[in-house]
Amino acid sequence: MELPSTLQLDVEGNIAILTLNREQKRNALNDELIAGLGVFFTTLSPDIKAVILAAKGDNFSSGLDLSDLSERSTFEGVTHSMGWHRVFEMIQFAPVPVISLLKGAVVGGGLELASSTHLRIAEDSTYYALPEGQRGIFVGGGGSVRLPKLIGTSVMMDMMLTGRLFKADEGHDIGFSNYRVADGEGMAKAMEIAKKVAANAPMTNFAVIQALPRIAEANSGQAFMMESMMAAIAQGSDEAKARLQAFLDKRAKKVTEL
Repeated sequence: MELPSTLQLDVEGNIAILTLNREQKRNALNDELIAGLGVFFTTLSPDIKAVILAAKGDNFSSGLDLSDLSERSTFEGVTHSMGWHRVFEMIQFAPVPVISLLKGAVVGGGLELASSTHLRIAEDSTYYALPEGQRGIFVGGGGSVRLPKLIGTSVMMDMMLTGRLFKADEGHDIGFSNYRVADGEGMAKAMEIAKKVAANAPMTNFAVIQALPRIAEANSGQAFMMESMMAAIAQGSDEAKARLQAFLDKRAKKVTEL
């Protein structure tokens, strides 16, 4: 896998840690980095069972690198945006769960990137903003589709119209993050969660990532049918049968409050 210098890859067991590596630019997203993400998620080794998306320095991502924003025709602007859509969709529908570790600026395109991951961990320093309204532009990385599902259309309108900023706790309360940790504790939490999800049956993880979002968007008739088919496929696998038998034989953990 040949990745650009704007990305750094480390592997620990069956977990890949992909790090945005533009610290001097607050990990602003440029075309090279976006293309690198596409390469990574299209050539992911089958040995990898979970991915942590992290960032160098104090910020997850300050968004689109405006210095990389060349003057484009309307058609070029549409195709550029759709290129981001394709890459972020690779993340949303990746073959394994993707966990993003958020800190500092999670702004504009950086927030769009985070919203394409399956689980988000926010450190104390995290803050969220969509300054496109003040820049005279509009979200182009799928934010208008994904973010309202996390925080609601009204909140997104407020952020874009007024430049409103949400800090880590506020953002967690409205749905930006799944987990909140102190500064410096994000990677340990990300590894803990990654190891947990990597231990799931691969077919179940696949169903959660691939089927669940589509079921949620389908009409009820289609959704019930997709759910039935996915349930049958998952429980019909040899691994599912082995895991269920382990539970029946009292060799598997029960769900308790502790």
